[in-house]
Amino acid sequence: MTAKKKTGLIFFPAFDWAISPTHPEREERLLYTQDQVMEEGLFDFDNVIEFKPGLATIRDIDRVHICVPDAQHVITESHLISAGGAITAADKVLTKEVDNAFALVRPPGHHAMKVVHGARGFCNINIEAIMVEYIRTHFGHKRIAIVDTDCHHGDGTQDIFWHDPDTLYISVHQDGRTLYPGSGFPDEFGGPNAYGYTINIPLPPHTSEEGFLYVLDSLILPILADFKPDLIINSAGQDNHYTDPITNMNFTAQGYATLNDRLAPDIAVLEGGYSIESALPYINVGIILAMAGIDYGNVREPDYDPASIRQSAETTRYIRQLSSEIHDLWKSRDEERAKLIENAGYLRRQRSIYYDTDGINEEQAETIRVCSDCGGVFTIDSKADTGRRIFAVIVPGRSCPKCRTKGEQFFETTESGKYDYVYFQDRDKDIFIRK
Repeated sequence: MTAKKKTGLIFFPAFDWAISPTHPEREERLLYTQDQVMEEGLFDFDNVIEFKPGLATIRDIDRVHICVPDAQHVITESHLISAGGAITAADKVLTKEVDNAFALVRPPGHHAMKVVHGARGFCNINIEAIMVEYIRTHFGHKRIAIVDTDCHHGDGTQDIFWHDPDTLYISVHQDGRTLYPGSGFPDEFGGPNAYGYTINIPLPPHTSEEGFLYVLDSLILPILADFKPDLIINSAGQDNHYTDPITNMNFTAQGYATLNDRLAPDIAVLEGGYSIESALPYINVGIILAMAGIDYGNVREPDYDPASIRQSAETTRYIRQLSSEIHDLWKSRDEERAKLIENAGYLRRQRSIYYDTDGINEEQAETIRVCSDCGGVFTIDSKADTGRRIFAVIVPGRSCPKCRTKGEQFFETTESGKYDYVYFQDRDKDIFIRK
């Protein structure tokens, strides 16, 4: 174990928000954990400190999202408190009040993309992304790595940072061919100005502790060492557990604790995890102990049976080969980017996006300026079957003069009559305009 660390905990179970009274995404997800934390006496340790969540602002959301028609129409107060809890965790770490912090908050967020027409994957706004841009606005530029350990691919977080070379997004998840949202494959490697800074590690169903920790040690930690982030954030989904009702993996509470001990995140933010009684209280206690540098060796689920959840030899071989191939992709990212952008002034991607929670279909065209000096200005033309069509111009953080000028020109010359709304989002100057 590492030396003891001062660890902040922020709880927000969102009593007034649930998909439905019996849906797994409801307040009981955290109530059992709170009971377990109290029962185990974690607050008796002088290095484990609870903080109350703050309240995120609409400006915090507008710094990240293009909400249609605006943020107030897609959120509740619970979403502001959930995002505010993550921001509180960041504040406590960045002001050095604690060494690290764990935001145990809901509703979750990692399926919420840049444009938000409604809810998808139980997510309305992206909690970690809002926290990341809050950090950069209030504490200066940071190179940030987000390691997403939720069983579902974090397609929303990937989308938001797709063009950001200062954010490394690593997602380790159940193979999208077998689970929602059906994405997160190794060839999803980032936009032209941030090629290589999106890393997807799709694991086969029934991967156990052995497979997850192999990927961590042989792939994730070496990539982090190359990237040299100022901060590591764990998007801490817990639905890889062997008892989770909506996934097919075999991770354990002890495995989650070991992963966090080795990863050593500065901030962890809760995402999924729907085995409310059988898994979450044990996983969360294990993670808290690991982050605080306290012995977690005795954390065990009552029904823990290592033989019944051991991965097959075939799965082990597959994971080792996959890890090797992804590491080769990482090492060759600069050469591959040069091929991708050769003679390209602008690149375009067309996508169809489904909001499964709200039943909305979106058609989206994104165009980015290829740039060697910043993340690149880009535009989004988005139309949903709600009848709303919008156009957005996004100027990246630390934008170069050429991208800034282009972005301002795009916004000024766009014919607003073609669209319901036209947006201008400037992460560099912290400006958000809708017309």
